[in-house]
Amino acid sequence: MAALLLLIAGCSGNQAALNAHGHAAIALQQLIIVMVIICSVIWISVTGFLVWALLRRGQIPDDSVNTRRMTIFVQAAATATVVIVVALTLTSFYTTRALDAPGHPADFVTVKAQQWWWQFIYKDQNGATLFQTANELHVAVGKDVQLELESMDVIHSFWVPSLAGKLDLIPGRRNLLTLRAERPGVYRGQCAEFCGLQHGHMALLVIAQEEADFQRWQVNQAAAAIEPSMQEADAGKTVFNNKPCAACHTVRGTPAAGTSGPDLTHVGSRQTIAAGVLETTRGSLAAWIADPQTIKPGNNMPLVPLTSDELRQVSAYMESLK
Repeated sequence: MAALLLLIAGCSGNQAALNAHGHAAIALQQLIIVMVIICSVIWISVTGFLVWALLRRGQIPDDSVNTRRMTIFVQAAATATVVIVVALTLTSFYTTRALDAPGHPADFVTVKAQQWWWQFIYKDQNGATLFQTANELHVAVGKDVQLELESMDVIHSFWVPSLAGKLDLIPGRRNLLTLRAERPGVYRGQCAEFCGLQHGHMALLVIAQEEADFQRWQVNQAAAAIEPSMQEADAGKTVFNNKPCAACHTVRGTPAAGTSGPDLTHVGSRQTIAAGVLETTRGSLAAWIADPQTIKPGNNMPLVPLTSDELRQVSAYMESLK
């Protein structure tokens, strides 16, 4: 019983296919429920017939009448099997087709997956870049968002079970996925295709907001980084721009314009860093900057030599970027 309850607990939460809050995920949930019900009825029927046959073994006379009845039963069972398989196949086909049906997206986001983090580039309807962020995808509730999926290295897979189905990101190929959240919330996603050492630490969050909140978030994200208001953070800005940090990361409004790492313009406003490994706190930022390879072995961020004072200053600066 305890094992069963443990399994059932996995069907809920912010990363569960049976806890659907998106248009596509609801369609998939309904398909799963239909298939489970049909397969359960078949299993119960077959098991019941098997038990009946075992209990009646040797009691049924082997004559032409019973042979004819058994022949009719087998033929009916074979026909039912064909009908059920065809029905399930068609149901699955039309459900999948509905997921790919073109809509009228309100927002467009290019999703670039790389070992081992997610880059989200927001664009206008003409394809011009508005801003970019990392590991957090914000969407407006009730509106379609078209995701243009690309991989920068190996095959990855974008999967947010509560909102949509899974779709691969393949190097050299562009795949499209429409995402829509029906209610506000924070939904966890994950790379669902093994992509290397830190595959398990390649998470993402989809944050669904009411339209007004989403618009405020967009305006904030499109703005340049705010100037530090505290002396320690201001010193951290100078250290950041004089160290290799600025060669890999962008902080809009400053000389930092690197493109190989995540855009850090508003990193302090994100819920997590390192693709979900750590919550965004000053202590976590300092730990990540000090020794990223211990926290997430194999990632592409090098160890940057900093004194203890410089580390405190840079972490204060990162925390201030909201």
